[in-house]
Amino acid sequence: MRLFWSLLIANALWAQTPNPVQWTVTAVAAKAEAGASIRLKLTAAIESGWHLYSVTSPVTATATKITAPFEVSRILQQKVEAKFDAVAGATTESYETAAVFYVDGVLKDAVKDLEVVIRSSACNDRLCLPPKKRTFPIVLTTGAVETAVLEGFAEAKAAAPAVVVAAAPKVAPAKEDLSSFLLIAFGLGLAAVFTPCVFPMIPFTLSYFIGQGGKKGSLAQAIVFCLGIVVLFTGMGVVLSAALGPFAVVQLSANPWVNLTISAVFFAFALSMLGAFEIMLPSGLLTKLNQASEGGGYVGALLMGLTFSLTSFACVGPFVGTLLAASVQGDKLQPVLGMTAFSSGLATPFFILALFPSYLKKLPRSGVWMMRVKVVMAFLILAAMLKYLSNVDSVLQLNLLTRERFLAGWMILFAAPAAYLLGWLRLEGIKAEQDVTIPRLLLGLFLLAFSLSLWPGMSGAALGDLDAYVPLASKSASGATSGYAALPWKKNDLAGALAEAKADGKQVFVNFTGYACTNCHWMKANMFPRPEIAAALGKYILVELYTDGTDAASEQNQKVQESQFATVAIPYYVILDAEGKTVRGFPGLTKDPQEFLKVLVP
Repeated sequence: MRLFWSLLIANALWAQTPNPVQWTVTAVAAKAEAGASIRLKLTAAIESGWHLYSVTSPVTATATKITAPFEVSRILQQKVEAKFDAVAGATTESYETAAVFYVDGVLKDAVKDLEVVIRSSACNDRLCLPPKKRTFPIVLTTGAVETAVLEGFAEAKAAAPAVVVAAAPKVAPAKEDLSSFLLIAFGLGLAAVFTPCVFPMIPFTLSYFIGQGGKKGSLAQAIVFCLGIVVLFTGMGVVLSAALGPFAVVQLSANPWVNLTISAVFFAFALSMLGAFEIMLPSGLLTKLNQASEGGGYVGALLMGLTFSLTSFACVGPFVGTLLAASVQGDKLQPVLGMTAFSSGLATPFFILALFPSYLKKLPRSGVWMMRVKVVMAFLILAAMLKYLSNVDSVLQLNLLTRERFLAGWMILFAAPAAYLLGWLRLEGIKAEQDVTIPRLLLGLFLLAFSLSLWPGMSGAALGDLDAYVPLASKSASGATSGYAALPWKKNDLAGALAEAKADGKQVFVNFTGYACTNCHWMKANMFPRPEIAAALGKYILVELYTDGTDAASEQNQKVQESQFATVAIPYYVILDAEGKTVRGFPGLTKDPQEFLKVLVP
C-alpha cells in the first residue's frame, strides 16, 4: 500500500522531477543481416540516493522490462542480493549507482536502425517514480559476438504471464437462489391447471378417484395419480441432467441451435393456441395408455397420471420449455428439481380435490373464458420466443435483435392481448356485442400499462428486473457509450489482463459471465453502471470470461472456473493478483450495492 501511495504522489510530481536514471545502449552483431547473432548492452547510470530494480524483482510494478527489436534468447543481469525495500514494503532486487544488462538474440532483418524499449522505475528512500516506457536508438557495430555468461552476471528468468489461474483457496460456493426458482416452478405448475387442456379434465379425473372404494381409496388413488404426473415431468429433468456434463448444462442455454429450436416450438404452440392448427400426440400411444389405465388399481392410477400428462402437453409444453431453458443456467440438478416442483404444482389441485370432493362443485365451469386464456397465452408465448431469438443473436454477435427492436416487439406483443381483452382486437372468444367484464378490464389495463412501461428502455433507461431478459443498452440517449459497455473490459483474455496487471501494478477483476445468462444481464444492467461500483472497478484490470459459448475460448474459461473454483454457475466474480492467485471472490447475483462494494473495496 505504501508503494501505491508513493507512485500516486510521484505521478503528480513527474513533470518536476529530473530523471535519475540515464541509459546508454550499444550492440554488437556478427553481421548486419537477418539471422545474425547479436548482443545488446544496456548501461544505466543512477543518481545518488536512487535505485533501479532488476528484471526479476518480485515487485512487478517497478521491475525493469526490456523489449528488443529481435528474437531474444536470454537476458543477463548483474547478480544482486535481494533485500527489504521500505518504500515498496517488500523484499526486492535493486541496483545503486550503476546497472548493466545484456540481451542476446538473433536479428530478424538486415537493418542497422534499431530501437529498444525500456520500461523502468526508480525509487529513493521517500518515493518511487511511476514506471515509464522510453525508446532508445541502438548503436550497432559488427564484429565477434560474446556468447558466454559474463562473470558477475546471471540469466534473468522472469516468469511468463499466467494463462490459467494459479492454485488458490477455494472461494465460497455460489449462493444459488434455488428457493425462488422452485417457487416459480411450483407457481407455473398451478397456472398450467387453468389451461384449456387441463382444466376440463378435472371433473372426469376426480370421478375416477371417487369410484375407487370410498374416501380412503380415492385418496390413495389420487396420490398414485399425482405420482404419475411427477414421474413423467421429473423424468424430463433427469434425462436432461444425465445426458449433459456440468458445463454442457450451462452451454445448453446459449447454444444457437437449441435456442432456435425452442423458438420454433414456441412459435408452433402460439399458432396452435390462436387456432391455426391443433397439436396432438400420436393417438395410438394415448389409446394404449388409456386402455391400460382402465384396469384400475394403483397401476391404473399411475398410468392414468402419465396419460393425463401427455394429453395436456399441448398446453403445458410452453411452461415446461420455459422452465427447462431457465433451469440449465444453474446447478446440474436444477432441471430435476425444477420439473419436480412444476409437476407438484400441477398435481396439487387434483390431490386437494380428492381430499375434499365437495369443492369440485365450486370450480368455475369450462366455457368461453378458456378460449380467452388460450389467446392471451399465445401472445405471451410469442414474447418468450423473442427472448430465445435474442439469445441466438447475442451468442452469434449478429446485432440484429438490438435492445430497441427487442423492446418494440415486446411492446406490441403485450399490447395485443390487452387490445383483445378490451375488445379492440377481434379474435375468437370475444364477440363484438359483449360488454367488457371487470376481470377482462383489469387484466387488459395491466397488460397495456406493462407494454407502455417498456418505452423508456428503448432510450437506454434501466428497466430493473426486466433487464435480466432484455438485451443490454450499449448507448445512452445522447448516443454515447454508457453503462457496462463503457467500462474497459477485456473479453476472453485472461493472459492479457494478468500481463497488464503486472505492468501496471494492479489486480484483476474477473467476471465469469454468459451470453444467455439472465442473472449476468441483470448485474451488467443494474449493478456495474452504478457510480460507486464503476469508480471502485477503476482500480482493477477488468476481464470478462464467457463460459456458455460454443467456441474454444468458452471451453478454456469453463476449465479455469471449474478447476479453480469448483463451480459452473454464472455469474461468478473473482479478484486475482498479478500472479493469478485468488485474493477474494463473490458468487452469484446480489441486489445490494454495499454487499458487492465490500468485495471491490474491502
